[in-house]
Amino acid sequence: MSQPEADAFPLEGVDLEHPNVARVYDYYLGGEANYAIDRVFGEQALAKFPFVRPAAKANRLFLHRVVRYLIKQGVRQFVDIGSGVPTMGSTHQVADELVSDANCVYIDNEPVAVAHSRILLERENVTARHAVIHADLRDPDLLWRRVKETGMVDLDQPVALLLMAVLHVTQPGPDGADIGPQAVARYRELLSSGSYLAISHGTADGVPEVRKREMAEFGKMYDKSATPVLWRPHDEIEKFFGDLPLVEPGMTWTPLWHPEESGENAPVIEFDSPNDSVVWVGMARKP
Repeated sequence: MSQPEADAFPLEGVDLEHPNVARVYDYYLGGEANYAIDRVFGEQALAKFPFVRPAAKANRLFLHRVVRYLIKQGVRQFVDIGSGVPTMGSTHQVADELVSDANCVYIDNEPVAVAHSRILLERENVTARHAVIHADLRDPDLLWRRVKETGMVDLDQPVALLLMAVLHVTQPGPDGADIGPQAVARYRELLSSGSYLAISHGTADGVPEVRKREMAEFGKMYDKSATPVLWRPHDEIEKFFGDLPLVEPGMTWTPLWHPEESGENAPVIEFDSPNDSVVWVGMARKP
C-alpha cells in the first residue's frame, strides 16, 4: 500500500527550516515521509557517506528480528518510542504477520512521523489494537501516562519497550545536559516484571578507522540540523540497560543479533565486516 507524501501534509508545527532526523532516516530507507529539505540533506549525506543507507536498513531489520523473537517469547505488547515514520516494515506489521492479538503504541515527537503513522493505522483498519501518540522521550512519566491512556496496553503486564536508533538523536534537556541516561533509567523503573528493553545506537567505537572518520564528519552534518547526533561508545550504550540481564548474545552489531529471526523475504545487507554496520544493539529482560 502506498503512503502519502509528506509534502501533502499541512505544515503547522513542522520545522521546514532544518532537515529532521526522522524524516531523513525515512529517506534513507526509501520512504516518502520527507520534505525537499530532508531529501537534499539525505542526498548530500549519501553522496559523501554511502555506508549510511545499508546501516539504516540493517538497523530496521534488527527491529524486525527483535519483534519476531519477542513474539516467540509470548510478548504481545509493544511500546515503540522514537518510532519515526512507517517505512520498510513497522513494529505492528511484523507482529501482525505472526499473531492476531498483538498491541502496539508508537511514540514520536516529530509531527510528520505521527501523522503518517496514524494514516497507516487507519488505512490498515487496525486502530482497535494499535495507536500512535505525540510525546517526548525526555519526559518518561508523562509519556507513560499517555501510553496508558490509549488503552492499548496494560502497563502492569510485560511489555517490550523499543528504543531504536533514537537515543543518539535525543535532544538535550533545557539546561543543555544529556538527559538520555536519566530518562532511560526512569523507563527501566516503570517497566513491569517480565518486560523487555531493546536498544540500538549508532557508535564510532570499534568500527574500522575509515568509518570512524566518516562518522565524525557525518555527525558534523547533523550539527546543522534540528537534531544533532551523539555517537556514544559501547560502555555508555550498555549502561542504558542498568542492571537488567541481557538476552543472548548480549551487546553486538546489528547483523549478528539473532540472524535466524530474519523473515523469509528480508533483504540481505552486505557488510565487509559486522562492525561496518556502525550500530551497537542489545536487549534485556526485567526479572
